[in-house]
Amino acid sequence: MGSVKAELLRLWKWPATWVLIGVWLVMTLTFGYVFNYLALNGGTNTRSMSQQQLISAMQPENVGAAVVRGLPMFGGAIILVLAALAIGSGYGWGTWKTTLTAGPRRVSAMAGTLGALGIVVVLLVALTFVVNLGASITVASLEGWDWSLPGLGVFQALGASLLIAAMWTAFGVFLGVVTKGPALAVGLGLMWAIVTENLLRGVGSLLGPVESLTRVLPGGSAGNLAGAVGGSGAPGVLTDLSGTTAALFLVGYVVFFVGAATLLKVRRDLV
Repeated sequence: MGSVKAELLRLWKWPATWVLIGVWLVMTLTFGYVFNYLALNGGTNTRSMSQQQLISAMQPENVGAAVVRGLPMFGGAIILVLAALAIGSGYGWGTWKTTLTAGPRRVSAMAGTLGALGIVVVLLVALTFVVNLGASITVASLEGWDWSLPGLGVFQALGASLLIAAMWTAFGVFLGVVTKGPALAVGLGLMWAIVTENLLRGVGSLLGPVESLTRVLPGGSAGNLAGAVGGSGAPGVLTDLSGTTAALFLVGYVVFFVGAATLLKVRRDLV
């Protein structure tokens, strides 16, 4: 617990944490509400979404879908960057070297970082939900719509959001440990989350085995889980797998990334 508290304090005072959180909140509000609201009120090109679809996307009862639909690609990339920076920066600053020579409890430093990142991710998803709910209520009130608060189904969407965010966090931790630095870890993570999987999906339209593979890759599994809980209408959201199958793949990725990162750190950095 002492390691978790120390890491939380570091992340709390670290400007990068707040910059990334701010960027994500601005993105989710802009693409989820600002653009849709402008399209609904005087937009000149609404062929991709009907007026009723725009209204439905901004209704408070659908805020769970608004939270989860941005996480498979752009939100996930931001979370990955935060995790990669949190782990990789310790190598550049030399703090891992100091921590890992601090005695028999040195391995707990890794657990402390993972615990702190887990708390940050939970708070980030909760904050995203609150911000989106406030935006949706504001839009519904301005437009005079009949609206209601989200039902119990919102917890399914929030649970899916947490699992997707956990997978991207674990991926970022893994890259930070493998590369032993923040810059390369961030670059590789962004390239994978935003570029590589999308290119593979393009190739998949020509090669069936590649298409099948993309469905179960980290981003594909996240997109399928988002699609299964109603988060359609955003880049990276898919409907090729059932929600249960996608969730199992994501759990497997979390276990693999965290386990591999921990094993590598113990075998390599403690020698």
